[in-house]
Amino acid sequence: MSDKLNSNNLKTIAYSKIVDLTHSIHPNIPLWPGDPAPEFETVAQIETEGYFLRKFSMGEHSGTHMNAPNSFDSGRESIDNYPPQSLVVPAIAIDIRRQSLANPDYNLTIEDVLNWEQEHGLIKPGCLIILDTGWQEKWENQAAFLNRDGDGICHFPGFGKAVTKFLLTERLIAGVGTDTHGVDPGRDESLSVNKQVLEHQGIVLENLTNLDQLPAADSTLVIGILRLVGGSGSPVSVLAFVP
Repeated sequence: MSDKLNSNNLKTIAYSKIVDLTHSIHPNIPLWPGDPAPEFETVAQIETEGYFLRKFSMGEHSGTHMNAPNSFDSGRESIDNYPPQSLVVPAIAIDIRRQSLANPDYNLTIEDVLNWEQEHGLIKPGCLIILDTGWQEKWENQAAFLNRDGDGICHFPGFGKAVTKFLLTERLIAGVGTDTHGVDPGRDESLSVNKQVLEHQGIVLENLTNLDQLPAADSTLVIGILRLVGGSGSPVSVLAFVP
């Protein structure tokens, strides 16, 4: 892990580069069906007010974002309840680009995880598992990114139910992330993976990018949330510190 404890009990992050895993926000980003489009409005001009200022609005689950437990249970924690120490986490990346290219409905399996561990070692408790599906390449094309069929069902890869339970109970992970619009496979409208992770107040990151620049292990993520009081989620800035 790149997060180490020194003799003064201060945590440090050893890194050689920083990778930004965050998409830029503009009005034409891919949106989950029914979500509001980002809007920008200029409220001050340099020529008239002496400074430039805009206001903007967007959905809490748009762009690169993090979900909160109250997305599915009104009695659970909102995004502003995540303590800051939970937002700095070691991360591993599992590459399923080959499988996703062959099958857009591919689900990560326990076998995939065990194969990853054979090569890179046992996943340590407290890690965030990033799924590199290659979907980031479709970001500028909403139709391709959501990949909806004639019935409106999305088709993109994600975490399977069984492997999510395995990672939560057997590997004690901190959360999951992916480069698609959902950690659940697109056609799983039950959103069961989201619900499993958020029941533990885990981290769920969606619409990540630049995952091809991450090593398989030893990155440290720093997740910057907007502390929206009562928020069901938040657009986030995610930086990966790579050793």
